[in-house]
Amino acid sequence: MAKKKKKDASGGVIATNRKARHDYNILDTFETGIVLVGTEIKSLRDGKASLVEAFATIDNGEVWLRNLHIPEYSRGSWTNHTPRRTRKLLMHRREIDSLEGKLRDGNRTLVPLSLYLKDGKAKVELALVQGKQDYDRRQDIKKRDEDREIAREMGRKFKGIKA
Repeated sequence: MAKKKKKDASGGVIATNRKARHDYNILDTFETGIVLVGTEIKSLRDGKASLVEAFATIDNGEVWLRNLHIPEYSRGSWTNHTPRRTRKLLMHRREIDSLEGKLRDGNRTLVPLSLYLKDGKAKVELALVQGKQDYDRRQDIKKRDEDREIAREMGRKFKGIKA
């Protein structure tokens, strides 16, 4: 039997923000580049990063990613970076202007969903999100449970097992 190839950080997803999909309704997503210093990209290639408390803001027409934790590079020297520094995101002017208008409309925010490497460059999947209420979360859990039960019953039916 062939071994499953382990997905390494050199071309795959480095970090995901699973809690964002639970806490927010995702309205729109964008793929953005991120400006990094040398030891940050080395640390990312080692597969180390955390998006847990990260969010993005638009200041003076530029998009900034805040609270992204990229730990210091283990083999770095005095040139190491600050783990939670503010990092600039690279987007087209039209996209930034459009986002700025959407953020002004109501209680919406920008949250990173995932951080990954694509063609040797670090990319962030940024989402325009709106917060979920408690009853929305309960409805999502109820729907997921119902779908799981339907799939289970369909599997039993096709296998000829009586419940």
